[in-house]
Amino acid sequence: MSTKKVQDAHIRAALPELHRSLVDLTIVMNRPERDAALLEKAGLTLERALFPLLVFIERRGPIGVVDLAARIGRDYTTVSRQVARLEELGLVDRRAGSTDKRVREAVITPRGKAATDAIDAAREEMALVMFHDWSRKDFDELTRLLRMLADAMSNGGAP
Repeated sequence: MSTKKVQDAHIRAALPELHRSLVDLTIVMNRPERDAALLEKAGLTLERALFPLLVFIERRGPIGVVDLAARIGRDYTTVSRQVARLEELGLVDRRAGSTDKRVREAVITPRGKAATDAIDAAREEMALVMFHDWSRKDFDELTRLLRMLADAMSNGGAP
């Protein structure tokens, strides 16, 4: 039997466990109490639904609302209202697009950057506790493999 067929058989056998792990991670990442704890640790009173948008705009912005909605899998009108709320709070600004003036892009403000910095610090503190007993090798391998998986999934692959 060829090496390729052996590898394919191994992948087929392991896929259900990989899928269960990804579903479990998604469930944990989407728990409202997890977000609330992160916001509390960061010292922010931001509405829970807004903070992932704020972080995404800081990481990937400037970004148009249509593009943002598509990337996070939410309805354009909902995202538009949420970005307007972030703008009211002084956390983002909306401006004409740099390449297409018809597009309104969301861009982080200094106040928004301070908020995402606080979220990052809180997330780091929580992660240090979670990974305390992990070896450096295991942590580095997890990081490498998750990046590999994210890149493969972003390029059209699906586990």
